[in-house]
Amino acid sequence: MNGMIGLFVSAFVSSTIAPGGSEAVLAYLVASNQYPALQLLLVATAGNTLGALTTWGLGHLAAKKFQVASILPEKKQQALAVLSQKGQWVLLFTWLPLVGDLLCFAGGWLKLPLLSSTVLILLGKLGRYAAIVWLFV
Repeated sequence: MNGMIGLFVSAFVSSTIAPGGSEAVLAYLVASNQYPALQLLLVATAGNTLGALTTWGLGHLAAKKFQVASILPEKKQQALAVLSQKGQWVLLFTWLPLVGDLLCFAGGWLKLPLLSSTVLILLGKLGRYAAIVWLFV
């Protein structure tokens, strides 16, 4: 069970503003055959999605406190511009390294609907982790 908790924590932290290596943890656990692959997939996806939603929530809170987007660093301004221009479907790409966290933050800042944001983020994260599980089974 410690492996599952470690995977969840690693996936959660990896999806916030802190760097992490949840993919390596997942790959190791899948290859070790200690736990069912489907269970590992669900735990990693849940942790990573909840971490992304935490970042989304931080963006939402920041937008309430700071109404002018120009106070944001350049990378966050770029993420806002991309999301504003391309629409909510860009949240499917929150699994990408570096840009994914910015997209989550931008989604919250733009006050995109929580339910559809959650579904899109979850689908992107699930796809990435499913590929890792498939590679290491």
